[in-house]
Amino acid sequence: MNYGMQISASGALAALYRQDVHSNNLANASTAGFKPVVPTVRQRDDVRTEDGVHFLPSNALLERLGGGVQMAPNHVRFEQGAITPSNNPLDVAIRGEGFLVVRANRGEAQDRMTRDGRLTLDREGRLVRASDGLPVLDTAGRTITLPRDGHVTIDERGTIRVSGQEAATLQFVAFDPGVELRPEGDGLFSVHGPNQARRLAGNGTILQGMVEQSAVDEFDAMMKIAEAGRAFGANLTLIGYHDRVLEQAIGTLGRVMA
Repeated sequence: MNYGMQISASGALAALYRQDVHSNNLANASTAGFKPVVPTVRQRDDVRTEDGVHFLPSNALLERLGGGVQMAPNHVRFEQGAITPSNNPLDVAIRGEGFLVVRANRGEAQDRMTRDGRLTLDREGRLVRASDGLPVLDTAGRTITLPRDGHVTIDERGTIRVSGQEAATLQFVAFDPGVELRPEGDGLFSVHGPNQARRLAGNGTILQGMVEQSAVDEFDAMMKIAEAGRAFGANLTLIGYHDRVLEQAIGTLGRVMA
């Protein structure tokens, strides 16, 4: 493939990738506790270096151009979303650092973290996420069962009391800086990294009867979608230029050879 066309194609693919990520952010602008994902790309080495074919002749000009860009792992921007009141005393919002812990129903041993504190009781009286019914865990890693009658209060550290009697304490956690939290959709995060088993107490505050809204800035997301669209169009234009140059070169060479 023409080297310039290859670089332009990599730019077009990267622009589509950014557009997809920002579109997903915008689609979740109304999702409680959602954290925007930041798409990242990295510079590719030139083909000779990337493929390890150093025995081939070197072309200093092309090698200075590099090999374009390619997608890199995303990272999540853990910004505070707006906190708004709800009419449900079981709802909780987190102001500051920390996550609730829920039991995944996917047959996996690892729990999931969430900032979506819209909670309710299921048919068995377990405290679960209202969006998908995943049970919320207490500090001992057990599901929480509450009576349906009685006045429920939840303090800033997650202690739940029913009619004044302590019933459970929400597991409220944070992680060391080296631990990676990967989004899995539906406001859930899985934990990866060298210290994935180490859980720290959350430093934030739990607010009863409140819900944290999405942290997505809709205007910013729309601007980034438009920017990625322009970058995609510019790279397609460059691909067209390379195609026409190649066509002219082939036509000229054909006449010379004839």
